[in-house]
This record gives sequence, structure tokens and C-alpha cells, in this order.
Amino acid sequence: MKHTDQQQMTKTLADLYRSIDRQHAITITYLDEDGTESLRTIEPFDVRTTKAGRIQVRAMCRLRGEARSFYVDRIVSYTLHRIAFVLDREEATTPAGTVIVVRSAAQLIARELGRDYLPARRITRTDTELAA
Repeated sequence: MKHTDQQQMTKTLADLYRSIDRQHAITITYLDEDGTESLRTIEPFDVRTTKAGRIQVRAMCRLRGEARSFYVDRIVSYTLHRIAFVLDREEATTPAGTVIVVRSAAQLIARELGRDYLPARRITRTDTELAA
């Protein structure tokens, strides 16, 4: 078991990326928003940075059986396993419900930039709440 407060963030991230590459599960001790600790076994598939600058791990949670987000700074400790992924993850789709197919590196980069920097909802000219 590795305690995140006893190592650098880069070591934790390296272990998370290694788990994604090898498709091995991780058991984490996670501190919820209300301060309670929970023990989860997750199957990570993405590491991203939020608009606020926090690092987030997207993973399939074996407890819930669905995709969840976990903030890296709330992971108290973790254990890397050699257990392969067992949960099926849904294909990425567009709002119209069609599957997204990436055929080139340029498409992948555009998709990642769009996911990270485009607004979550459509902005129209009549949105007055955005006015300064």
C-alpha cells in the first residue's frame, strides 16, 4: 500500500498511468467530500485536469459498476494490482448518440481540446448571465 502523503504527486500519477496502460485495477482509500473514507477498487481509463486546475481520475468503480471521477488529492492511499479490468465501459458518443471514431492524431488532439476547453452547454446570444 502506498500512502500519497509520503510521496510526490508525480509518483502517484506515474502509477495511475501505468495502471491505465497495463489495464490493471487499483484499490484506493478515498476521502469523500463529507470527510468519510471509503475503500474502492477502480479501473482507471483517463486522467484529466479540471478547469479549476485539480487532477481528476476517470475510472470504472467496481463498487458502483459505473464510471466515476476521483480527485487525486483526495486519494489517501492506493494499492496496484495485477488484476485485469473486468467492467465494460460504454463507448464515447456524441450528443446525437453516435459513436465517436478517431482516425488520426489530429482528430484525437481536437477531441481532447474540445473536451477540456469547450463549454459544457451551448451558449446562445440571449444568455444574459454571462454578461459582465
